[in-house]
Amino acid sequence: MVEPDSCCRCPGPRVQVKDTRKTDRMIKHTLRAGRRAVSAGLRCFSETSGGGVTEDGLERTGSPRLTKQASLYVHWPYCLRRCSYCNFNKYIARENNDPVMTECLQRETETLLQLSQVSCITSVFFGGGTPSLAHPSTIAAVLQTVSRRAYLSDEAEITLEVNPTPVGKSKLEDFCRAGVNRFSIGVQSLQDEDLKSLGRDHSSHQALQTVEEARRLCPGRVSVDVMFGRPRQSVASWEKELSELLRVCDDHVSLYQLTLERGTQLFKQVLGGGVTMPDEDVTAEMYRCARRTLHQRGLLQYEVSNFARHQAVSHHNTSYWKGRQYIGVGPGAHGRFVPLGEGGVLREARTQTLDPDAWIREVQQRGHGTRRRIQLSHLELLEEVLVMGMRMTDGINHKHWEMFSPQLGLREVFGTSSDVQELLQSGHLILDDRGLRCSWDGLVLLDSILPALLVELERQISQRLQSDHHDGQTKSQTSSPR
Repeated sequence: MVEPDSCCRCPGPRVQVKDTRKTDRMIKHTLRAGRRAVSAGLRCFSETSGGGVTEDGLERTGSPRLTKQASLYVHWPYCLRRCSYCNFNKYIARENNDPVMTECLQRETETLLQLSQVSCITSVFFGGGTPSLAHPSTIAAVLQTVSRRAYLSDEAEITLEVNPTPVGKSKLEDFCRAGVNRFSIGVQSLQDEDLKSLGRDHSSHQALQTVEEARRLCPGRVSVDVMFGRPRQSVASWEKELSELLRVCDDHVSLYQLTLERGTQLFKQVLGGGVTMPDEDVTAEMYRCARRTLHQRGLLQYEVSNFARHQAVSHHNTSYWKGRQYIGVGPGAHGRFVPLGEGGVLREARTQTLDPDAWIREVQQRGHGTRRRIQLSHLELLEEVLVMGMRMTDGINHKHWEMFSPQLGLREVFGTSSDVQELLQSGHLILDDRGLRCSWDGLVLLDSILPALLVELERQISQRLQSDHHDGQTKSQTSSPR
């Protein structure tokens, strides 16, 4: 089994982006791979010059086009139990503190909306943890807070992750009344034995019933999450299971590849020899099989891990992949936005306090639980735009890239590199009038393509910085009195 921090030939499904913490982890993993390939000499100038550019240079994250809108992620940290494979920020609630959590989610939402000064929230995603454990009134309260501070269209996508238990199913209608109009159902498997070994607290029958009820309430707006690469799973059994799932699913499917995470029960079981995982070649074939099967059933791939028909794409996830601002609310949530409310001009990577009790205290004391905030340099911003954008089958178009890099277009950055030329000639990468994207075969190799792109991006930005620095010195010398 591939370690979480290593590259593999089938990288995409390992991270299904909807939780902002998963987004951050994927970005960091890919950037580490790219930066290891960059020479020390190349990085020297970038580091000594601060890693960024002057305000009148390439940075435009303060542009109204990028700052007036954002999506909102709300994290509910509690679960009834911890799955054997999970190392996410989740906790087993000791008592019912829904009223306190609701109040704090509202307050932090209000604080961060005021800080960001966004005028429109384009989508809201309630993730976790198990947000379907929350009372529907909590969802309604947060949405009301959003509507008081920013424009939230009646047509905006409001998604809730649902654990497909009888309790989760029974609350779906109330969640719809609270404002939810899209459900993401964590089916994961239709094999009861696998569900049990993974620590899931639902059966395959309960999962199918929940999907059916969700489709009744939100037809065409139900996503099903399914996991492959599970212990003892074969390509044949996966293909059969996927076909069974496609008979009952709606218009959106998200794929996960199960990965071993240090510190989890599953990791210990595999380390001790009690559980065996499919090897890399098998999981790669599972992914190819899934792409083929889903395509045949009309579910077209629009991102490495996501497939939709009838244009039922996740608008919230798409905002991540397009490098747009997002605000993270709740314990451990991550965000990316410009804090205009305090005079900020650069986008910041923000992380909320992990522990729910500590987060609650901080929100009660100062209105938010932001634990860490880091200003992103122009290079770091472009790296994120590149890493996220290349996950989409449409890739990055020229106009979109220009919003973040008005003086260095896609062709200027990537068109002259010999390594990139090899990828173009092999057919794995496409750079044309539409923009930059992977081919059908290239998308499977994304983890091995991105490092070459990241190296070239850093090289071009560094050369631009050196050129600007040299021009500045020359201008200073010529203007000095003799």
